[in-house]
Amino acid sequence: MEKYSVLMSLYIKENPSYLRQSIDSMINQTIMPDEIVLVKDGPLTPELEEVIEEYLLKHPNLLNIVPSEVNIGLGLALNLGLSYCRNELIARMDTDDISLPDRCEKQLQYFAKDEQLSILSGSISEFIDDQRNVVGRRILPIDNIDILKYIKRRCPINHMAVMFKKSEVIKAGGYQDWFWNEDYYLWIRMYENGCKFGNLEDVLVNVRVGLDMYKRRGGIKYFKSEAKLQKYMLDKKIINMGLYVYNVGVRFILQVLMPSSVRGVVFRLFARGKI
Repeated sequence: MEKYSVLMSLYIKENPSYLRQSIDSMINQTIMPDEIVLVKDGPLTPELEEVIEEYLLKHPNLLNIVPSEVNIGLGLALNLGLSYCRNELIARMDTDDISLPDRCEKQLQYFAKDEQLSILSGSISEFIDDQRNVVGRRILPIDNIDILKYIKRRCPINHMAVMFKKSEVIKAGGYQDWFWNEDYYLWIRMYENGCKFGNLEDVLVNVRVGLDMYKRRGGIKYFKSEAKLQKYMLDKKIINMGLYVYNVGVRFILQVLMPSSVRGVVFRLFARGKI
């Protein structure tokens, strides 16, 4: 099958133990990646540097470390790393999540069947502390037509489980800085370019969640970021005024009016799909 790269970004607040588990889950794929491009987004702790050195010694030809002297944020860090990836197919991976062993094999098989496909993710399971403690799943539309409808309301791709064609991402302008929505903004621009989307029903990645995540996914700053993205779609005539008002209204309730604890329940049981 075609070779692929893995794109990761690491910053100072990450957990060294989680980083090990994340990297191991990619190294132990049933089809091993050709390279792992790891962007160091600003200075890191000695503990994180120790983990990187450990894997550089074990796998000197696999890891490609791309340093950034200052913290530039996820979107710009990923765009920097994108330029260093040598393969057309790139699998995104977060530094605190865990990919299932056959994740990339399944995605590679799907790309091999459909040459028109530009981007493919799959379902994710969300867990707290232990992978067996699953608290929710995010299951998305499967077919391109359904995904193109879904994108007008919500993000249609699980970023931490995505594999895409480098050339199509670059054609859409690459990753750009957009607070907590770097991925959604990129998918929208790929939608504008006529890219073909897909999702697998299978769970591909186990994702760490907790109350802190739901706190981050709320507040005025996050709401303004989402509202601005909806305005972008309105201006580009991707959505109409009625849908714009609905989308912004729902987000205002979820992200501004609703307490974090309640928001977590809503996301787990409804917005992100019941178990």
